Amino acid sequence: MTPVTYFPHKNNEMFVEDIAISTIAKQVQTPFYCYSSAAIETSFQDYQNAFSEQDALVCYAVKANSNQAVLATLAKLGSGADVVSMGEIRRAIMAGIPANKIVYSGVAKTQEEINYALSLGIFQFNVESEPELELISKVASSLNKTAAIAFRINPNVCAQTHEKISTGKAENKFGVPISKARVAYKQAASLPGIKVQGVDVHIGSQLTSLAPFEEAYQHIAQLVVELRSDGHDISVIDVGGGLGITYLDEVIPSKKTYADMVKAQLGHLNCKIIIEPGRSLLGNAGILVSSVVFVKTGEERQFLLLDAGMNDLIRPSMYDAFHQIIAVNKGNNELKTYDVVGPVCETGDTFAKARQVHESDAGDLIAIMSSGAYGAVMSSSYNTRMLAPEIMVKGHEFAVVRKRPSYEDIIKQDITPSWL
Repeated sequence: MTPVTYFPHKNNEMFVEDIAISTIAKQVQTPFYCYSSAAIETSFQDYQNAFSEQDALVCYAVKANSNQAVLATLAKLGSGADVVSMGEIRRAIMAGIPANKIVYSGVAKTQEEINYALSLGIFQFNVESEPELELISKVASSLNKTAAIAFRINPNVCAQTHEKISTGKAENKFGVPISKARVAYKQAASLPGIKVQGVDVHIGSQLTSLAPFEEAYQHIAQLVVELRSDGHDISVIDVGGGLGITYLDEVIPSKKTYADMVKAQLGHLNCKIIIEPGRSLLGNAGILVSSVVFVKTGEERQFLLLDAGMNDLIRPSMYDAFHQIIAVNKGNNELKTYDVVGPVCETGDTFAKARQVHESDAGDLIAIMSSGAYGAVMSSSYNTRMLAPEIMVKGHEFAVVRKRPSYEDIIKQDITPSWL
C-alpha cells in the first residue's frame, strides 16, 4: 500500500496535489524535497478536531521540519511550537508563531538561550534536570522575570520503537526520573523566579501503539494528584508527541482515538493539554525526488545509483529506516529487484536492499516516500554535495522554499588563515 495520498499516480505518473512531479523536476533539477500544503493542513486540522472537546494546544515539534514555509503554514492554522534550541525559537517567531504558544524542551539549555526565551515571554520551559532549573531561576531573577516551568518526567516506560528514538526509559538522557519528581518540584517551588505550572512527558517517536502512551499517562496522572497534594498548582500537562505514521503497512491509531485516550487518562484532572506532534504532521506530507544516474549490474545484484544520498536523507543509514521507493513514471514497466543506493562514498549510503521498483533507466525519476519529517532538516553537505532544495506545493502552484546552494556558497563558508 502507498501511505501518502497526496502523491498519487495518474495515468502511471506521480503528482503532488495538481502538479506532475516531472514538471517540477524539469524546472528545479534533482534531488529535491517536495511538500504538500494540503497534507500539512489536513494533518493539523485532524489534531485540532480530535482534541476539540479538550482545552488543548497543538505545539508542532519544529525539529521534524523547520522550513519557514512549513512553520508559516502551521502558524496560520493557529499552531504553537515545541522547540529545542534558540535557533528553533527564532524560526518559530519569524514564521508568525507567538511566543505565548512556544514550549521550550531540550536537555542542555544555555544561559543565553534561557535569557532569550524569557525576554520573549514563552509559554513554558520543559525542564530536563535540577541544574537546568537552578540556571533558569538564576537568569529569571536577574531579569526580574518569572519562568513558567514543567519538569519533563521520565516514567521509565518502553516506547516499543527504535532504540535511538526512544526517550522515556531510565537509561535515556531525557527528563527527571519519576521517582525523584516530588523532590524536584519541591525545590522548584522554593526558588525565586520560578512558577510551577505543569508536568511534561515524552517517551519516544514513531509509536504505532497507544499502550505505551497509556502506561506513561497513568503514571503522570498519579503524579499530578501527588503534586497537588504537596501544594503545587498543576494546571498544564504536556503529553509530548510520538504518534507514528505509515511508512509501509503500519496500522496507526487515529488522532481521534489518541485524543480520546488522553481524555480518558487525564481529563479528570482539568488541565490544559499540550500536544507536540512532529512526524505525524509532516512525515507523509513530503517526498525526496531523485534521478537515476546509472543502472549498475553487479555480480550478485542490480543497483539503482541515484543522485540523492545519505547526506540528503540519513534515516535509512542511521536507523535502518524503511521508506517506500517508487518510480515517478511507472509506464508499463515490470517490477524489478534493485539495491537502491546513493553517490556518497560510504557503503552505508543505501536507501534499500533487494527492493522491488518498476524497471528504471538512467534519467528516470525516483520518489523516496514519507520524507517530510527528519529529512531535509537532518541533511548535510558531506562529500561537498549541495543541499537538496525544498519545494512547497499548493494546488496548481509550487514555490522553492529553500534554494539549492552553489558550490561557491558552500566553499566560501571556510576561512583560510593568514599564514596559508
